[in-house]
Amino acid sequence: MTSANPFDLTGRVALVTGAARGLGLAMARGLARAGATVVLNGRERGALETAARSIAGEGGKVDIAVFDVADADAIRSGVAAVEAKHGAVDILVNNAGIQRRGAAAEFRKEDWDAIVATNLTGPFLMAQAVIPGMRARRRGSIVNVTSLTAELGRPNIVPYAASKGGARQITRGLAVELAPDGIRVNAVSPGYFTTEMNRALLDNADFVAWVHLRTPMKRWGDPDEVAGAVVFLASDASAFITGQTISIDGGFSVNM
Repeated sequence: MTSANPFDLTGRVALVTGAARGLGLAMARGLARAGATVVLNGRERGALETAARSIAGEGGKVDIAVFDVADADAIRSGVAAVEAKHGAVDILVNNAGIQRRGAAAEFRKEDWDAIVATNLTGPFLMAQAVIPGMRARRRGSIVNVTSLTAELGRPNIVPYAASKGGARQITRGLAVELAPDGIRVNAVSPGYFTTEMNRALLDNADFVAWVHLRTPMKRWGDPDEVAGAVVFLASDASAFITGQTISIDGGFSVNM
C-alpha cells in the first residue's frame, strides 16, 4: 500500500446497485465520503436523482445509471455507458435485491424467478460486465451483499435465503478465479436493519421484540452502520483480503 491513508478512494469509480435508498444509499454515501466517484444504479430515475442530490449536497462526486439488474441486455449497455463516461469501474457493490415472502408449498414460480433474477443472476452478470475493465488495470474490488439468512433458516423466505446463499458462493468462487488478475471479491452480510425492505417486519411488534432479544447489541442496525465495512473492502486497507464475508448483525449470527 502506497497511500498514507489506505481507506482513501479518491480517483476511483464505484458503481452501487440498488442505491436509491436503504442500505445501498448508505453504502454509496460512505464510498463518496471516502473520495470515490459514486454511480448510483436503480430502476427509478426520480428516486436516484433524489439520492444523488443528497450525496452531492455533502460535496460528493455522484452520477446515476438507470437500469434493471434483472435484465442482461440492460446490464451490458448500462455498464458500458458508465465506463464510457467515467472510465473502468474500480469498485462494484452488488446490493440490489428484492424480497417476496410466502410459505414454500404455495410459493409461485414467477416470484421465485424474480428473486433469483435480481438477487443471484444479477450480481453474477454485473461482475461479468465489470471484469474486463478491472482485469485490464489489474485492480478492482467487488463487494456482494448477502444476508444473515444465507446462514440461518427462517420460514417463509426460502427463495430469498437460497438466493443470498448463492451470492455467498459466487463471492467465494469469483475470489479464487479472479485473484490472479488483481481483482478481489468479498461480501457483507447484514442482519436486521431498519430499511424499507423490512417494513413488514418493523410493523410487527412481536418480531421487533424478538430481534432485540436475539441480538446481543439489543437493537436493529441503522443503514449507515454497513458503510464502513464496504469502504474497508473497497479500499487498499483490505488489499490481502478476498473471498470473505463480514457479518454486520450486532452479534446475531454468533449468539447461541
